[in-house]
Amino acid sequence: MIEDIAALCGTRLGPGTLYGAIARLEKQGWIEPLAQEERRQPYRITAHGVRVLRARLDTLARFTKAGLERLDEI
Repeated sequence: MIEDIAALCGTRLGPGTLYGAIARLEKQGWIEPLAQEERRQPYRITAHGVRVLRARLDTLARFTKAGLERLDEI
């Protein structure tokens, strides 16, 4: 996950940051653990997590659109 996040965002998270985020997501019921694979613990997004993520991405899309429109006015 750390490598995927770094490639996608250009930001490298430390293990403490990542594991803290995973714990919060799991506690909120947005992700759930799958069967462990050797040393790796895979997770999947829950139906509730999909709804929350979709709502947040929709909000970000509206925010981004408004910001880009305002930049075009400059």
